[in-house]
Amino acid sequence: MVATGARIKFTYEDYCNAPEDKRYELHDGDLILVPSPNQPHQKTSRELTTEINLLIRRTGIGEVYSAPFDVVLSDTDVVQPDVIFVSRERAHIVTLNNIQGAPDLVVEVLSPSTAHRDRTFKRALYARHGVREFWLVNTDAHTIEVLQLEEEGYRTVGTYSAGQTLTSPTLTGFSLKIDDIF
Repeated sequence: MVATGARIKFTYEDYCNAPEDKRYELHDGDLILVPSPNQPHQKTSRELTTEINLLIRRTGIGEVYSAPFDVVLSDTDVVQPDVIFVSRERAHIVTLNNIQGAPDLVVEVLSPSTAHRDRTFKRALYARHGVREFWLVNTDAHTIEVLQLEEEGYRTVGTYSAGQTLTSPTLTGFSLKIDDIF
């Protein structure tokens, strides 16, 4: 724990010593309690992980992981995206206990309690640390927004909804019928 003025900043070591019966993330040294996801969130996350895993089985392009699995972006930034993809070329960042560095793709399924943080803080955090592709999944609107990292930050590649098929700049050969997810 590092004291900065009146504010205490937690480190990765502090985070590792947090109670195991709760989900936490570390955002710029602030320890954030993350509530358990609701049923639509869980189902959507599972379906997306399954679809990406089917591509991986066919192509061997990398590995997919689902929360809770720590992504250590820095000593004061540790997140647990809902779905995480790491390419075969970057497999060295995956350890037994966590991912050390920016995955190629992260997916955040929006919940009422986390949507604002996912759209703002996490979007900026992922861009700053070099996550190439970021999806924001809205289970209420049945949409998936695909963002690709460019020099000045994320650019929306597409927002996909009912009747449409999502494609990914990072997952070559991947296509997903939105109706199959929601």
